Order: sequence, then C-alpha cells, then structure tokens
Amino acid sequence: MNEEEYEIRISTETQYINNQSFPEQKRYVFAYTMTITNTGSMPATLLRRHWLITDANCNVQEVKGDGVIGEQPHLKPGESFEYTSVAILETPVGCMEGKYEMLAEDGKDFVTRIPIFKLSTPNTLH
Repeated sequence: MNEEEYEIRISTETQYINNQSFPEQKRYVFAYTMTITNTGSMPATLLRRHWLITDANCNVQEVKGDGVIGEQPHLKPGESFEYTSVAILETPVGCMEGKYEMLAEDGKDFVTRIPIFKLSTPNTLH
C-alpha cells in the first residue's frame, strides 16, 4: 500500500458574522470555509465528518454526521471541494478541529485530520 495514494489537503478560512451575533446573549457566529483537495493519486469520497468545537470556557460541542452540507463529495486526484458552514459559540474566542472519514475508490477507508483552527471576533487575538 502506498500512503501517497490517500492524501487529502485541508485549508480553512474563518470569518466572524457580526450581523448574526448577539454578544449580550452570548451568541457569537462564525463562518468557516473548508477547501478539501485530493493531493493523492486515488479518487476518494468524503463519507462522514466529526468536529470538536471548543469555546473559551472549555465547553465542547461534538458534531458528527454524514458528508458535509448535505453532500458526500467524490474527489478525483487534483480536484477540490469547497464549502462554507457556521459555528455558534457562547464566547468571542474558540477553536475547531476534527476529521473527515474518507473512502478511496479501491475500497480502503482512511481518515483525514482537520488541524485545529481558531475562531475569534475581530481584534480579540493578535
């Protein structure tokens, strides 16, 4: 088995959504855009997601489910899939991390880790 066959690159962009957030009610809304790129040589399908979303009070939300935004994208080598979703925190700062469970075209299951990334309101973190 050649591990380079099963490589997925993840990139993330985040944005604070001011007009949907209500700090006085401890509601901070963040959009996150994920770009999933198959950098391996084997086509693969994203089957499931698993997120851990942590706020500044160490409250953790665990989110599991099939696919992302109602889709299970199939990525050929070199292809990317981009989507945007939201996370709602009770604090102005938090973080997310997780994994995507993938199925390669040859039948092999593999996991792509999503590195931790920060969620913060503007001018909160330097």
